[in-house]
Amino acid sequence: MTDALTSLRDAHLLSELDVQIARGLGRLVGETRPDALLAAAVVSRATRAGHVCLDLTRAESFATDETGASQAALPALEPWLEVLGTSGLVGSGARRDTPLVLEGSRLYLRRYFSYECRLAELLARRIGEVETKVDGALLREELDRLFGPVPRGGDLQRVAALVAVARRFCIISGGPGTGKTTTVTKILALLQEQAVAVEKRKLHILLVAPTGKAAARLRESIEGAKAGLACEAAIKALIPSDATTIHRRLSPVPGTTTRFRHKAENQLPCDVLLVDEASMVDLPLMTRLVEALPEHARLILLGDRNQLASVETGAILGDLCGPARAVGFSRGFVKKVFELVGEELPVREASSALDDCVVQLERSYRHDEAPGIAALARAVNAGDAEVAVQLLTSGDYPDIALRPGATEKGLGVELRRSAVEGYRAFLSSEKTDPLRAAAALGRYRVLCAHRRGPFGVEQLNPRIETALQEERLLKATGAAWYDGRPVLVTENDYAVNLFNGDVGFAMRGERGELAVHFVGADGSDRVLAPSRLARHETVFAMTVHKAQGSEFDEVAFVLPGEGSKVLTRELVYTAVTRARLSVTAFGSADMVRSATSELVERASGLRARLALGSMGGGG
Repeated sequence: MTDALTSLRDAHLLSELDVQIARGLGRLVGETRPDALLAAAVVSRATRAGHVCLDLTRAESFATDETGASQAALPALEPWLEVLGTSGLVGSGARRDTPLVLEGSRLYLRRYFSYECRLAELLARRIGEVETKVDGALLREELDRLFGPVPRGGDLQRVAALVAVARRFCIISGGPGTGKTTTVTKILALLQEQAVAVEKRKLHILLVAPTGKAAARLRESIEGAKAGLACEAAIKALIPSDATTIHRRLSPVPGTTTRFRHKAENQLPCDVLLVDEASMVDLPLMTRLVEALPEHARLILLGDRNQLASVETGAILGDLCGPARAVGFSRGFVKKVFELVGEELPVREASSALDDCVVQLERSYRHDEAPGIAALARAVNAGDAEVAVQLLTSGDYPDIALRPGATEKGLGVELRRSAVEGYRAFLSSEKTDPLRAAAALGRYRVLCAHRRGPFGVEQLNPRIETALQEERLLKATGAAWYDGRPVLVTENDYAVNLFNGDVGFAMRGERGELAVHFVGADGSDRVLAPSRLARHETVFAMTVHKAQGSEFDEVAFVLPGEGSKVLTRELVYTAVTRARLSVTAFGSADMVRSATSELVERASGLRARLALGSMGGGG
């Protein structure tokens, strides 16, 4: 009789690597029982899928294929726990000599258990404290100057500023266009003004993001926001805009990607650390970053809790923000804020100190001219599949639509027309002005759920190229490089200042030579010979994951032809909110329903660890 381990491997729900890891660990400790080895293999698979641990109460999802059919019978929970409780593979958190850790129904690879516990310990120190070095009278004046008087119904951007000044840890979450960067730039001004007035010193502020592209966008956004600040020029000068990647800020030890010069024993020289696009940061990297942060320093996380989580392990921002809920804070924290500045924040019963650190910005200023996108994003976030389909198909909103999708053999009529028209302005323009060409390229993009397969970028990019050639927008040269080729950089290259996610395009110079242009939002133009580029690929189409942090006027979102574990609510939301003006989904209503109904929940114990010791709030 075939055991569950073999069945799941044969069904491709476990990889050969998962199976060999389990059997190898079993040999180390003399464990041969099938249920114990099965648990080791499934926790390996769960971690590769982005979970910090395996929740044994939900383990059946790893035995179910994409059609919903079970491929193996897993053990019942209680007998399984009994086996694991007597296995040499498994220990408690206190023991350090077992490869797996069991905590309640959560089973961890020890490495990730250690990361989670360490991060919880480090954050708890900040979460439990309220800042005392604040001049309340000055803060009231600053808030009114930077945010204006409190409007009826309140101002969540102002609330976020209050939380960030009053606490050493703050999370500001919000969708595109909710003013996260504008808000945090004002917060940095508040913090500098307070430090200069109260402590007679200047704060050392560091800005980081998970990717080079995100760091560049943060730098550009803060530069733009600084110009409009209602504060003295001397304070503006103290707000940095030099953002860099987390890896680069931590300074990797040469020849490694996981060991850094800045760590607990050699911490970063800073008083405030701002982390943008925090939803993209995985558990190991966030742990190393917070370890390198001095005890006194403030930590501000900025991001969108509803976006796709990190490609790697963990969903830190989602864990910390917790489930969506009404705005409100613990009575203790509300009292402290009132004593400080005389403003009353809304109370929410049973709030923890962790909840007091989180502000969710709700109003999107970007989509005032695209109400369909805003309505669709709300429906997707709420998991309301029927409303999402109705919005896309009713014709009530000209900025959103659902069209027939690609086929396994071609683009399909509708997607072909969209791509041709979407790239016409870029390819028809006289490419003598790189800035204009870059602006035209950035107005439209095809986004895919998958990288591989008939509906993935690897198939769609050459098909779009062919369609553009047939329309005489591209010349069919047969060469890898051609005039007008858009490219996506897929790895960081510090030597030429290019980063994973940067988009450029090939353009012929006056002598007919091809060069690749990377135009920044500040108008800078880096020009390189094609041979100088690091790893890259054509980017008429790109995955939704790669598009995180980007914005386009128009988005064509390609749904796969059948169900996929990749196609989730978070992925659809991320795709939809990349568009400023319009988004067209190419696929079936059934795929929209399936995706909107599928919520990714990465197993983790981080929030439980933090909330357990912080009920009552207020610091």
